[in-house]
Amino acid sequence: KHYKGPEVSCCIKYFIFGFNVIFWFLGIAFLGIGLWAWNEKGVLSNISSITDLGGFDPVWLFLVVGGVMFILGFAGCIGALRENTFLLKFFSVFLGIIFFLELTAGVLAFVFKDWIKDQLYFFINNNIRAYRDDIDLQNLIDFTQEYWQCCGAFGADDWNLNIYFNCTDSNASRERCGVPFSCCTKDPAEDVINTQCGYDARQKPEVDQQIVIYTKGCVPQFEKWLQDNLTIVAGIFIGIALLQIFGICLAQNLVSDIEAVRASW
Repeated sequence: KHYKGPEVSCCIKYFIFGFNVIFWFLGIAFLGIGLWAWNEKGVLSNISSITDLGGFDPVWLFLVVGGVMFILGFAGCIGALRENTFLLKFFSVFLGIIFFLELTAGVLAFVFKDWIKDQLYFFINNNIRAYRDDIDLQNLIDFTQEYWQCCGAFGADDWNLNIYFNCTDSNASRERCGVPFSCCTKDPAEDVINTQCGYDARQKPEVDQQIVIYTKGCVPQFEKWLQDNLTIVAGIFIGIALLQIFGICLAQNLVSDIEAVRASW
């Protein structure tokens, strides 16, 4: 009988490869969407226009997530396929750093709940100011207000921060003292969105406002949504964490197999 030395597990090798191919292509897709959106807005031809937006540009989210997924997918795919221990170790460390950052963010969010709440308030108000400056930002705010049935950070009057919606006498906009259509209460019978439903809404008494628009702010509505869906949110985060730990363990296992085979040469 001949002694059979240590072998690299093909199951682990091709499982890591196949798993990361998905992330690689998703990363490319996210990056492609982000770059396409920037090209449509003329950012690629004028990089300085990135700083023109006063609020958050949602395209950044696609670029950052796409970039991270592309790097992880590339390192995992090539590392597993070529049995490259450097790329596999990089994959493990990078995934570990992301896991650690997520864990730290979760702990800090729990400990500094009030600070997070204040930052969310400032973030929303900053984006309210820039509402008409970028179509992607506008769509994000409209989606948020429609989904959580809210208006402004802590109430509809937060829209006074926007030059088109504020109630000052010097404001000549037709949207003066109004709110975006996404603040309006929805009539199930209406098939077509009335984009003018928020006109003059804040000139009405508060009792009448509640009939026409959502008067609750997005910060308290988000807190309520988190409390109502705590089990689902926690389950998603635990699932992501277990997936990351599983990926790290598989990569380390494959590295050990490769090093054991090389040591036996």
